[in-house]
Amino acid sequence: MAIMESSVTGETAELRQERRKSLLDRLKGPALGLFLPVLAAIGWELAVRLGWSTGRLVPPPSVIWATFLQLAEGGALQHHAIATLTRVAVGFGAGVVAGTVVGAVTGYSNFLSRLLDPTLQALRAIPSIAWVPLFILWLGIFEASKVTLIAVGVFFPVYLGVMGAVASVDRKIVEVGRIFRLSGAQMVRRILLPAVLPSYITALRSGLGLGWMFVVAAEFMGASQGLGYLLIDGQQLGKPAQIVTAIVAFAILGKISDWLIVAATKPFLRWEDRFARNGAN
Repeated sequence: MAIMESSVTGETAELRQERRKSLLDRLKGPALGLFLPVLAAIGWELAVRLGWSTGRLVPPPSVIWATFLQLAEGGALQHHAIATLTRVAVGFGAGVVAGTVVGAVTGYSNFLSRLLDPTLQALRAIPSIAWVPLFILWLGIFEASKVTLIAVGVFFPVYLGVMGAVASVDRKIVEVGRIFRLSGAQMVRRILLPAVLPSYITALRSGLGLGWMFVVAAEFMGASQGLGYLLIDGQQLGKPAQIVTAIVAFAILGKISDWLIVAATKPFLRWEDRFARNGAN
């Protein structure tokens, strides 16, 4: 009986140790990623406090934090952040759907690729700001024009990622599936999706990043709310702390949204070697 209890206790201790190690491994990545921003913030704060810089045009972290709290306490920061998040979410969804469908058909069909891709590549070269007056003329200065501009920014990286991934699927793997007499649904689930998913997820992350960039241009189009509006308001009123606070808010929201995509898609990529290496470590 004593031996059994000792064995159970030993197993429990080993389990706790493994859990602790797993928790430390999970915290190690975010801590390492925060090292450079925190170091830069501390360095700039010290430079201002020691009198090496006035901090007037680029406020120190303490002033930015105070401005952040001031905007948050009044509810202005949350209000503008929600407006921006809504625009990005709707524009991202529309751009992803369109980019996925068009990318899949052009990657699958050589004829459609030759028909559509040259025009789409020419449209992709147009700067985002060039679309602004046209969308205002077509759709007005309200939400439709802003969401459309964001969707255009998201569309192209998703389209290119999907088209390239579908076109580069190894035909030998497809032939193996045919040899094993897989059905159409089985071929898609067991061969095509695993081959396309890594590139597709990278394209989603690239599209999301461009969506956050395009939302700034979109909110310059006569917006009365949103983080882009905070940027313009800070510029017009000469408030550099408000401008930097809005930029930091963009960075935080952009990073969180990117992390959500990575976390949501991680279970679908367990078979990749990099996940196996991380598990082994």
